Amino acid sequence: MKLIAFARSIRSCPLHELIGLLQVRTFQHDFVPRDSKAKPQKYKYPAFYDPYGPKTPASDKVVQLAECIASLTPDERKQIGPTLAERLKHPKLQPLSTEGMDLGSAGRAAAGSTKVEEKKEKTVFDVKLEKFDAATKVKVIKEVRAFTNLGLKEAKELVEKVPAVLKQGVTKEEANNIIEKIKAAGGVAVME
Repeated sequence: MKLIAFARSIRSCPLHELIGLLQVRTFQHDFVPRDSKAKPQKYKYPAFYDPYGPKTPASDKVVQLAECIASLTPDERKQIGPTLAERLKHPKLQPLSTEGMDLGSAGRAAAGSTKVEEKKEKTVFDVKLEKFDAATKVKVIKEVRAFTNLGLKEAKELVEKVPAVLKQGVTKEEANNIIEKIKAAGGVAVME
């Protein structure tokens, strides 16, 4: 009942009185009125923003290692990366394939040189479906769905537009495995 009476009183109030009611801070238990004569406090910004907070200081061992690295010659510093990768047994990085990418006029010269290198030692292959028997179409679609993670409709469309690339950027072993599965299902696939 009190709420309804309050709502009726608000409805009958002029707007300037209503705004005054809404600005009352009596419900805030921690409200401390500000001194009207006091100057506003200025916030001191930090020299730089660090979202991760303060960092712990480096250990003496790390500081000594940094000093040793800084004292090396540039040729010796270049050898640190490969030596650490070998020591920590990091896998070697594979070169990116530029096929199918539009590099523009500036990148075409570089792409030509990488294609020559790829022909020397190719590690990434594409699997292409050449043809299949009409009677084994369903089996071929099921196999395509198994290794491409496509839906039924997308796999069917892919198989129907033969010759089509089924999977790109696979290793030689994986490509041979896919070709064997397609062959068992009644299709013919090749590695490019």
